[in-house]
Amino acid sequence: MPFLGQDWRSPGWRWVKTEDGWKRCEPFSPALEDRNNQLNDISHAVILTGDDEDEEIYSNEDCEFAAKKRKKDHFRNNTNPQCFYRENWIYVHKESTRERHGYCTLGEAFNRLDFSSAIQDIRRFNYVVKLLQLIAKSQLTSLSGAAQKNYFNILDKIVRKVMEDQYNPRLIKDLLQDLSSTLCILIRGVGKSVLVGNIDIWICRLETILLWQQQLKNLQMNKQVNNGLTLSDLPVHMLNNILYRFSDGWDIITLGQVTPTLYMLSEDRQLWKKLCQYHFAEKQFCSHLIPSEKGHIDWKLMYFALQKYYPIKEQYGDTLHFCRHCSILFWKDTGHPCTASDPNTCLTPVSPQHFIDLFKF
Repeated sequence: MPFLGQDWRSPGWRWVKTEDGWKRCEPFSPALEDRNNQLNDISHAVILTGDDEDEEIYSNEDCEFAAKKRKKDHFRNNTNPQCFYRENWIYVHKESTRERHGYCTLGEAFNRLDFSSAIQDIRRFNYVVKLLQLIAKSQLTSLSGAAQKNYFNILDKIVRKVMEDQYNPRLIKDLLQDLSSTLCILIRGVGKSVLVGNIDIWICRLETILLWQQQLKNLQMNKQVNNGLTLSDLPVHMLNNILYRFSDGWDIITLGQVTPTLYMLSEDRQLWKKLCQYHFAEKQFCSHLIPSEKGHIDWKLMYFALQKYYPIKEQYGDTLHFCRHCSILFWKDTGHPCTASDPNTCLTPVSPQHFIDLFKF
C-alpha cells in the first residue's frame, strides 16, 4: 500500500489567485519561515496595554490563535512571487488510473505551459499565435473559464507587443479575424453553444477585438533612421539569397515592395517554383496547373492556388516537445524530469495542430 502521510485528509497545496489565474505555491519560503520563527517568539510574550495602563496577559490559547492569524495574514499580504510552483510541463493522460484521477484537458495544458512568457521569446511568438488561431477556429468552447480568461489575457499582451514592436502585424490580423468570426457565430447561437460566463462578457470581448482590429489597421510603421549599411546597399546575389530563404509567399511579396530591385527579384519564376516544391508534393501540381500567357507555368499563381487546397509546411524557431517515454508535454529549453536512459531519442516536436489533437478524446 502506498504511503499517504500522517493524515490522508490533508488539505493539500496552497493556492494563490494571480492575474493569470490560480497558482499553486510552496507552503513556505525561507523569508516566510524566518518571519514565522519571529512570530513564534513574540506569541509567547504578548502584552496588551489599555488606556488605564492595566496590563492584561493573554492566555497560552489566545497567544497561539493570535500567532496563527498573524502568519496567515502575513502569507496573504507578503507572499513572494518566487514561491509560485510553476512547472512548464504537463503530463498528458487520457484515462483515469490509481495514481491520477480524471484526464488532462486542453484548458489545463494551456494554463500550465506558460504561453504568457513564451510570447516574449521571438522564437516561440509565431508558434503561440498559430496555436491561438487554431483554438479560435474550433476549440474555444473546449477551454475552461480560467483558461478562456488566460487566453484573452495572452491575446491582449500579443496585441500590445505588436503595437509597440510592430512585429508581424499580418499574423495577428488573421488571428483576430478568425476569432471575431467565431465569436459572432457563438454569440448569435448562444443557446446552442457552450460559452462559459455571462453573455455580456463575451459581447464586451468581441467589442475589444473589434477595437484591436481598428488599432492594427491604423498602425503606422516607424521609419528607422540608419546612416549605416541598409538592405538596398547589398549586392543583388545577396538579396536573391535572402528571398530564397523565405518560406511564406506573402513575405516575399511584401519585401518586393521595398525597392524596384527587390520587386524584380521577387517575380522570379524559379523562386516561386522552389517555394511550391518545398510546400507541396509533385502530384498536387498536376491538378492545378496554371499556364501563363507565354505558355509557361505561372508558379506564383500556382502557389496561392495550392495554398487554398493543401496545408503548407510550418516553420518555427522553437516548438513544444512531447516525450513518448514519460508522456510529458514541455518546452525543450525548460526540459522535464525524464526517466529514460537516452531522453533525446524519445522527443517528438509538436506542431500547433498536433497540440490540439493531443487533447481530443
